[in-house]
Amino acid sequence: MNSDTSPSAWDLDEHRFDASAPMEQQVRFALQYAVLAPSNHNAQPWRFIVDADTVELCADRTRALPVVDPFDRELLIGCGAALLNLRVALSHFGLSYAITVFPSELDPDIVAQIKVSHDGYRDAGLAALFGAITERVTTRAPFSGENVATALQAKLIDACDTEGAIACCVDARSSRQAIAELIEEADHIQFADPRFRRELASWIHPSRTADGMPAYGASVGRMLDLAAPFVASALRVFDMGAGAPATDRRFIEGSPLLVGIATRQDNRAEWVAAGQALERMLLVAASEGLTASYLNQPIEVTTLREPLRALLKVDAIPQLLLRVGRGPQVGHSPRRPMPDVVD
Repeated sequence: MNSDTSPSAWDLDEHRFDASAPMEQQVRFALQYAVLAPSNHNAQPWRFIVDADTVELCADRTRALPVVDPFDRELLIGCGAALLNLRVALSHFGLSYAITVFPSELDPDIVAQIKVSHDGYRDAGLAALFGAITERVTTRAPFSGENVATALQAKLIDACDTEGAIACCVDARSSRQAIAELIEEADHIQFADPRFRRELASWIHPSRTADGMPAYGASVGRMLDLAAPFVASALRVFDMGAGAPATDRRFIEGSPLLVGIATRQDNRAEWVAAGQALERMLLVAASEGLTASYLNQPIEVTTLREPLRALLKVDAIPQLLLRVGRGPQVGHSPRRPMPDVVD
């Protein structure tokens, strides 16, 4: 969720879509947009199997994060985000679809089966978000102090609600400060674990050119051997190029809005729904000139999930935490080649 070493993945020409081509070819074209979804550590934990007019979205367990995500919750959230992007692209190109989530009891790695056709229901609201797919970026640099208007917050909430999730917007300074303290506590816990530091280091290594966060390798690689409390915040909240740790004060000043995404239950179907809600909200935000980055530390540390729920004042289970605002232009994260993710 960065600098892009593979610009061709993002520089797509929608006019090359051929509505007269066989359905499988049309589907494969749409999948170029699906893979632009965000994922934890930019692991891109998805795989697609295309057979004529049917697509199977599969979880790629080889790209799991066993330390930070032991139950594959964030992995399935990433798959859900990719599914939402596919729905947007299909809708934009005038195609209909029917989706069955977890269609096979025998193969739980099939996250969704998508049957594509020329006739059926089309979501005009999704089609309108198509242009935002290639505009969306994860911005770890500081945001401006400009507030996010209440009406715009309502749009973000509605986007999540449409996908069956609950969004909680937090803009009061005192509440943001309390959540910042929770994030700092989670940073201490995570960075005290050498397994966590090794796993994170493997995904920011400069040699990774198609996934991960290679742009941060030179800046933070040497710091990952330290359990310094500011390291995680500096990496995941602010751009290390600025050369300064993310103090609580800078965190508050640079995060005019925090958004939590929660679900009523905590199971694999709800994780996929949370991923779709996340990406729909991010596309709405991008279309309004907003960007975001992730602050999932208090959710990844199990003991801090309930305190976060209380601070969000939501009667549901937190799945994601983000900062949202207006940030500088940054490059896109790299993407794996299509032959590696589409069978």
